Amino acid sequence: MKKILVTLFVLVASFAFAFANGANESHEIGDTIRVGATPDPHAALLNLVVDDLAEQGYTLEVIEFTDYVTPNEALQAGEIDANYFQHLPYLESFNAERGYNLVSAGGIHIEPLALYSNSYASVDELPDGATIAIPNDPTNEGRALLLLQSAGLIKLAEDAGLEAVPQDIVENPKNLSFREIEAATLPRIMSDVDGAVINGNYAIPAGLIATRDGLYVEGADSPYVNVIAVRPGDEDNPAVVALVNALKSDEVKEYVAERYPNGEVILVD
Repeated sequence: MKKILVTLFVLVASFAFAFANGANESHEIGDTIRVGATPDPHAALLNLVVDDLAEQGYTLEVIEFTDYVTPNEALQAGEIDANYFQHLPYLESFNAERGYNLVSAGGIHIEPLALYSNSYASVDELPDGATIAIPNDPTNEGRALLLLQSAGLIKLAEDAGLEAVPQDIVENPKNLSFREIEAATLPRIMSDVDGAVINGNYAIPAGLIATRDGLYVEGADSPYVNVIAVRPGDEDNPAVVALVNALKSDEVKEYVAERYPNGEVILVD
């Protein structure tokens, strides 16, 4: 019986060791770096630097996602090596909610958030009782409400912070009502509401330009910087460092200036 138990222990230990080694191997970044991204502008900017990285000996594979959850799950699981779709407050909130410890390897750009409307040309035109659609994820919902506060449409409780929710509204002179919608869906439901606060990476593919179409636009001093996110320890990986540097190149700056001339994407130093 003792011999059987010893054999079982050895088998279990061997399996655990092999599993641990396999997990470590899946977390290593070599000459190929797999990066998850939402399409525009993130995947577009990544695809722009594929050749630059190839000249440095790295193969960049861009995997596109269309939501704000799966890219972090895939990164945590080791299915991809990095992602590029989210701003830093969202990353920190996601970590806290899921018990993850993903980190930023570098800030790349800001996409100004804006309030859009198919029916009205200015904030002042919004009628009493207007319905405003806002993102339903915690940090972008709070960001949207802060934008509406800056526009003078509402006032939030002083302690509401970056993760404010409609229940934190203490003044609402226009009696606005709010629909909390998945961020990716917001451009498609604009005709069903009086206004919608839309993130840049969903507004841009829908043909919306914040400075042209927005009733009110977030300032350039926004703390919501989009980052390259990685697992802890990978921020200093040579491939990741090369990726971040490539995204800050003159080629990218020239592309952004030409492709987003109205400030839809603002690169950070």
